[in-house]
Amino acid sequence: MASKPAAAPRAPTLLVELLTEELPPRSLEALARALRDSLTHALESAGLRSSESGSRYFATPRRLAVAVSHVRAAAGASRERVLGPSSKAPAEAVAGFARKHGATVEQLAKVETPKGPVYALERTLPGAVLADVLAAKVEAALKALPVTKLMRWGAGEAQFVRPVHGLVMLHGAKLIAGTVLGVASGRHTRGHRFMGKGRIALKDADGYEAQLRDAGMVLADFDARRAEIERQLQQNAKQLKASLGETGALLDEVTALVEHPTVYVGQFEPAYLAVPQECLILTMRQNQKYFPLFDAGGRLLPRFLMVSNMQLADPRHVVRGNERVVRPRLQDARFFYDQDRKQRLEERVPQLAKVVFHHKLGSQLDRVQRTKILAGMVARLLGAADEPAERAAELAERAAELSKADLLTGMVGEFPELQGIMGRYYALHDGEPPEVADAIEAHYRPRFAGDRLPESLVACAVALADKLYLLAGFFGIGQQPTGEKDPYGLRRAALGVIRILVERAFPVQLNELVGAAYRALPKDIGQAQAEVIGFILERLRGYLAERGYSTLEIEAVLSRAFVRLDQVPRQLEAVRAFSQLPEAPSLAAANKRIANILKQAGSVPPDFDPALFSEAEETQLAGAYAALQPAFESAFRAGDYTGALRTLAALKAPVDAFFDKVLVMDKDERVRRNRIGFLGKLHATMNRVADLSRLAA
Repeated sequence: MASKPAAAPRAPTLLVELLTEELPPRSLEALARALRDSLTHALESAGLRSSESGSRYFATPRRLAVAVSHVRAAAGASRERVLGPSSKAPAEAVAGFARKHGATVEQLAKVETPKGPVYALERTLPGAVLADVLAAKVEAALKALPVTKLMRWGAGEAQFVRPVHGLVMLHGAKLIAGTVLGVASGRHTRGHRFMGKGRIALKDADGYEAQLRDAGMVLADFDARRAEIERQLQQNAKQLKASLGETGALLDEVTALVEHPTVYVGQFEPAYLAVPQECLILTMRQNQKYFPLFDAGGRLLPRFLMVSNMQLADPRHVVRGNERVVRPRLQDARFFYDQDRKQRLEERVPQLAKVVFHHKLGSQLDRVQRTKILAGMVARLLGAADEPAERAAELAERAAELSKADLLTGMVGEFPELQGIMGRYYALHDGEPPEVADAIEAHYRPRFAGDRLPESLVACAVALADKLYLLAGFFGIGQQPTGEKDPYGLRRAALGVIRILVERAFPVQLNELVGAAYRALPKDIGQAQAEVIGFILERLRGYLAERGYSTLEIEAVLSRAFVRLDQVPRQLEAVRAFSQLPEAPSLAAANKRIANILKQAGSVPPDFDPALFSEAEETQLAGAYAALQPAFESAFRAGDYTGALRTLAALKAPVDAFFDKVLVMDKDERVRRNRIGFLGKLHATMNRVADLSRLAA
C-alpha cells in the first residue's frame, strides 16, 4: 500500500515586540492594533504570509507586540514582464532598454499590446527573504502609527512616542537580527517590575504569551487583561451588593495602566455624599481612576474599587494609601460646592460680560441675552398660543438667562464636564422653579450620539435656542465647518436640533425656527438662513440613512419646500409603503412627466374648468381624481400619510390613458391652459406627502 506524502511543515510564527517607557494609556490599544495591521499588510505585500496566517496584538504599559502565524522565511520567486520600446524603434533604443535591465537584445521578446507590438523582457524575480526585510518593515510600520507627538532620547536620531529600550524579533525559535529605531534585536523581554522575572529569555514566538504570564507575571493580551479586570470588578461589586454604573472608557484606560491587575475595595467618609454625586464620581474616575459603587437606586455609595498593579497577600497598606489620596480630592469638591452656593447664579450673570464667546459675536453675556430672546420665541413656536405656552416661554427665558452662569463657578472651573449639571444644583439651591433648573442642565443635550434628549417643553426650547444660536451666529459670520474641521461643534448642534424635533415630535417648521434665530441676532450679523437650513437637512439625510432609509426615499420627502421634521418619519414610511404598490412605478413616472410639463408651461393656472374637457380620458381622470379627494384629504389631515398615498393607486389606469390619448399642449390656448391647470392640481395632491417623481427610474 502506497504511503501518503508527508505534509509540508507549518511555517513558524513571527513575533515582534517593542519594549518602551510608559506608553500613553488612552491610545495604547489603538497603537497596538495599528501596528498589527500595518505589519501584517507589509508581510502580505512581500508574499511572506501564507493563506492560513492569523495575527494578534499585545499591549501593556511598557510594550507593543505583534504575533503573526504561518510566516514564510522567504517568498517564492515571481515572473515579471517589463514592456519596452515599440518593435519599430531604432536599434539604439532597443539596446538601451536591454542594458538598463541587465539583459541583452537577444533575451528580449516581441509581444502584442493594445498599442501594437513592443519589445519586452521576461525575467524571474527572487522572493523577499524575511531576515533581510523584517527590520525595515517593522520600522516603516512604527513610523506609520497614528502618533501626534514624537520624542527623541539619548544621542541617537530615532523618534517614537516614547523612548525604546528593547526589541524582539523571533521567527519560531530563530532570532532575526536587525536594528529598529536604533535598538538591536534580541530574544529577551521584561516581566513585571516587582512581581515577575525582570529579564526573560524567550524560547520561541508561540510561547511568548505563556512565558510572560508564568515567568513575568504579565498579562500581555489587552483584551484578556480587560476581561480579567471586569471580572474582578463585577465579583467585588456583587459581594458588596452594589453596581458599577458606566465603566467603558475608564476600563480601557485602567487596562492600559497595569500589567497584572488586582482589584481592591476602598471607602470614604459618608459625609462627602452631601456633595452632588456627579462631582464625586467625576473626581474618582477622572483623577484617581477609581470605580465608584452605587446602590440599587443608582445612588453613590461611600465605597469604590481600585485596580492595582500588585497582587498582595495583605493589601491594607495599598488600600489605606489610596483612601488617603482620594480624601483631599473629595474635600476639594466639597469646598467648591460650599463656596459656589454663597453666590446666586443670577448674580454671576453680569460677570459673563468679561468672558469672550467670539470676537465677532461678543461675550458670553451677549450670547445669553440673545439666547434668552430666542428661547422665548422657540417655546411659543413649540407650544400652543395659550396661557400655558406663555408660561413655558417665561420659564425658558429664565433658564436661558441662567444657562451659562455656572461657567464662572469653582466647581465647573475645576471640572468643565459638569457645566449645566452644577447649574441645575445651584438653581435649585437658589429657589428657581424646577423647570428652570432642569432646563439649565438639559440644554446641553444631546452631548453625543445616543445621549438622552431634554424632556420638558421648557428644556427642549432652551436646548434648541442654544443650538440654533450657534448655527445662525457662526454661519452669519462665515464660520461654517470645512472638511473635517468643526471647531464650534456645529455638526453636533445640527444633529441635536434634528433629534429634538424628530424624536420629541414638535409640530414646527424648520424655517420658522431658523428665522427666529436670525431675528434674535444683531442686524450686523449676516443672514444665512438658507445655508443653515441646508446644513441641517444635510445632517438629517445622514441621520435618516443610518436608520435604514434609502436615498430615493429620503430625497422624495426632503425635496419639498417646507419641512416639518416631526412628520418626516411617517412620510418616509408612507413613501416606502407606496413604493411597494404595483401601481407605484407608473404613477411616479407620470408625476415626473407632469412636473416637466408644468416646468415647460411656466405659469400654471390656479384652477381648471371641467366643462372645457373635450377628451373622454381627461374627463375620466378628473372624475377619478375627484372621487379619491375626500379619502385622501381625510387621511392626510389625520396624519395617515400611508393611507393618503394608497388612495393614489386608483389613478394609475386613468393617468396612463390620459397620457396615451390626450395632447396637453393643444393648439387651442383655452384647452391647453385648462389642462395645465388640471395637471397642476393633480401634481400638488400627488406631492403633498412627498415628491413622488423622485421614485421614478
